[in-house]
Amino acid sequence: MCQFIKEMKDSKTIKIAYQNAKEQYAEMGINTDEVIAQMAKVNISLHCWQADDVSGFETPDAELGGGGIQVTGNYPGKAKTIEQLKADIEKVMSLLPGSQRLNLHAIYGDFKGQKVDRDQIEPAHYQSWIDWAKKMKIGLDFNATCFSHPLADDGFTLSSKNEATRRFWIEHVKRCRLIGAEMGKQLGTPCVHNLWIPDGSKDIPVDRYTYRKLLKESLDEILSVEYPKEYLKDSIECKLFGIGSEAMVVGSHEFYLGYAIKNNTLITLDNGHFHPTEQVGDKISSCLLYLDEILLHVTRGVRWDSDHVVILNDELSLIAQEIVRAKALDRVNIGLDYFDATLNRIGAYVIGVRAAQQAFLCALLEPTKALVEAEEAGNFFRRLAMLEVMKSKPFGAVYDYYCLINNVLIGEDYIAEIEKYEAEVLVKR
Repeated sequence: MCQFIKEMKDSKTIKIAYQNAKEQYAEMGINTDEVIAQMAKVNISLHCWQADDVSGFETPDAELGGGGIQVTGNYPGKAKTIEQLKADIEKVMSLLPGSQRLNLHAIYGDFKGQKVDRDQIEPAHYQSWIDWAKKMKIGLDFNATCFSHPLADDGFTLSSKNEATRRFWIEHVKRCRLIGAEMGKQLGTPCVHNLWIPDGSKDIPVDRYTYRKLLKESLDEILSVEYPKEYLKDSIECKLFGIGSEAMVVGSHEFYLGYAIKNNTLITLDNGHFHPTEQVGDKISSCLLYLDEILLHVTRGVRWDSDHVVILNDELSLIAQEIVRAKALDRVNIGLDYFDATLNRIGAYVIGVRAAQQAFLCALLEPTKALVEAEEAGNFFRRLAMLEVMKSKPFGAVYDYYCLINNVLIGEDYIAEIEKYEAEVLVKR
């Protein structure tokens, strides 16, 4: 009874704070009720690999390796089975307002203890995931896994000059697209299949052209099989450099942007895959002029590493602002991509998703029309002043209300709930 009374008081306080925020935003010409309704378009795809440090389920003792990907930390509670991973994702989603999706890598198939090489995977290996997604009423996205495999050890997959190696990876990606299409067909929402390869050179290469020519030929063959757009969307992911590919990445931004425009695929913009002085937010409007849709991999780069837990910072805010200002929420697919084993993995998910949601909420709360009018009038003082004023507006009260009407924990309350899950579940693994 005491807990019920406390919840009622908390609910009343949140509603009062929201009403005050609503009035402040109304003075700026913003209807917060309409903004909250628009948040339904912010459908974030959770990356399964945060729960288990990108290990997957190909073998009982599978570990990340190859491809220049590195997970640091050894915090207790790593998911070791499909059942544990599903339970963790369910817990995460119970702590988030709005709706989400789940993004799977090919190495997360339900192989039932059997050794299935990647050029042999089939939709049946992912049917249990599809059935689970039906139960959860969510969509699935998918990724070919072109790393952590002996045939990726030399640093080249789809651009390999070894024809047998290249054929293996072509077949793998073909099968991944088939699996993704089946996910989209059964779930009634398009599956975004994202392709990232680690191909590149640690030191100065001489024959960049041939590697990129081979990659183009591989992509042409892979994409020659067409699937209905309502089942599958194809996206290709660029990168500036990686660990072991510092001098050259075959799938550069220029290569993939050109390919995406010519072949009408999506391009994946990962904000940890560019030079620290580049801003993905600045690239979005250009890409949207030439492509029907894009895919975001939202992460946080710190110096050389691209995969820290997402927080609400200037970079994330700019990404959200540019999408909202371009009225492109329905043309941008949003996914998270980071892996941190130094802290509670469930907490890492919740922090990242809530930060991304808050960035889009703030962008939707922006008086864009008034800002554009000031800009076009050359009144740059007014433009800058308004942008600064918006930073102190009570968006937190709007987000709390968004959580309240979605029946999820508000503010810092989720911290104790995650710590409870850790004590009752994670530390016992």
